[in-house]
Amino acid sequence: MARENYQEKLDSLEEDVLYMSEVVVDRLRTALTALENKDDDAAWEVIDGDSEINSLYLDIEQQCVDLLALQQPVAGDLRFIAASFKIITDLERIGDLATNLGEYTLDARNDVYPEVDVQAIGDKTVSMVEKAMSAYGARDTETCFEINESDDELDAMCEHASQSVVRDLIENELDDGTEVETVLEDVSRLLLTVRDLERIGDHAVNIAARTLYMVENDDELIY
Repeated sequence: MARENYQEKLDSLEEDVLYMSEVVVDRLRTALTALENKDDDAAWEVIDGDSEINSLYLDIEQQCVDLLALQQPVAGDLRFIAASFKIITDLERIGDLATNLGEYTLDARNDVYPEVDVQAIGDKTVSMVEKAMSAYGARDTETCFEINESDDELDAMCEHASQSVVRDLIENELDDGTEVETVLEDVSRLLLTVRDLERIGDHAVNIAARTLYMVENDDELIY
């Protein structure tokens, strides 16, 4: 009976981690939609919803602590619990970055550099997070390596976007009557958006790395 109860707690932990990831991905999608449509209501939904993600994090953290302290797991179970704790930390930080996107939406004044496809970058990050969590649930190590490779593609997209903005700012003079301070604020916000999306990709790689370690005791992607 005790062993069955222990397994139920492990199963519950996995279910809660996957549920937290669904909430986080939903917030991230909403934040990207808010950015695209300049939707203040959607932005506030993301910002106000961050407290739910924080609460989920604290609840799951306590589950991990209780399992470690009361069950003294070893081998595969220990790696699973440790990986789950690391993964919810990455998910919580993704939630924070989604909140940043919501705040950028509220502060945005102009549609600068529409040729920079923020949505394409955002779609890439969402896909990486979803695949990473799917790999966690399915114990799919092959996908872990695919996510690591995808991060190189995401980095290239972000670098190209950032360089395009900076190059254009240097090469082109502002039109007469343009408020320089306002333009620079909008440009800065765009660069911060790209940076935060790149960081979300990094967190997806972290999740994949912890999953690989959890399944195969392989730390190749961690370092």
